[in-house]
Amino acid sequence: MNPAAPAPAPMAPRGRLSLWLDLVRWNRPAGWLLLLWPTLASLWMAHGGFPGWKLLLVFSAGTVLMRSAGCAVNDVADAEFDRHVRRTAQRPVTSGQLRRGEALAVGAGLALCAFALVLLTNALTIALSVSALLIAVAYPYTKRWLAVPQAYLGVAFSFGIPMAFAAAAGNVPPLAWWLLAGNLFWVLAYDTEYAMVDRADDLRIGIRTSAITFGRLDVAAVMTSYAAYLLIWLLAGRSLGLGWPFTLGLLAAAAQALWHWRLIREREPAACFTAFRHNHWLGFAVFAGVAASYALH
Repeated sequence: MNPAAPAPAPMAPRGRLSLWLDLVRWNRPAGWLLLLWPTLASLWMAHGGFPGWKLLLVFSAGTVLMRSAGCAVNDVADAEFDRHVRRTAQRPVTSGQLRRGEALAVGAGLALCAFALVLLTNALTIALSVSALLIAVAYPYTKRWLAVPQAYLGVAFSFGIPMAFAAAAGNVPPLAWWLLAGNLFWVLAYDTEYAMVDRADDLRIGIRTSAITFGRLDVAAVMTSYAAYLLIWLLAGRSLGLGWPFTLGLLAAAAQALWHWRLIREREPAACFTAFRHNHWLGFAVFAGVAASYALH
């Protein structure tokens, strides 16, 4: 090293708002879109078409708020693990730029805003929202003991489905739980792709993930999960009499799943991350098929 060379300038301190936005992944909307599309599709199914602007805004904004709150809780719970993973080492809590108490306060504030929106619905939806919150808060800790924590995440990420039926129809029929089960398989598929990105780091630090548990069957497990998701939603849509636009949407989603197979089959981390990041388009295809079927009915 040249002794005359100047030392690197220290990183400039960041403003609180910038840190909070980074904490909740504001610049990475793919995360909340993964929750939004199945929730909106369920709203359309429960209502038999467009559910009205009130419910649309309540569930859209509520989804963004709760996903953001979940990110804050997750970063606090995983701070000691994240510092050993290259991709997550610079997150605000992990890097020490935000105190854990402040991060939890941000998350609590966002969750309260989401709860205020739920108060605009009905008692059943409010009760389900409390269950959804408890399930979401517990998720980060499942990575300590569950062999496939992504399955638990599937429940947490799918709870907008019964809530949508409760708000739009006033009850939660068996169909809603079937849709939740199908969506769980989709979450298992895309979050296994996500786990494949960090598999080497996770093995080193002792976190359990589906990518580690499935081992060399990881790609097969992802594709089987995609197939289960699309089949269950196909049967659910057919039971509601959804027509050719719905089928076309599922075919578009299936085509994307096949593209994901091409991306992940070599298990190259960057390609696996690309597959994960583009899953929201798969969910959008299914939602678009549902909405178009009711619009053209």
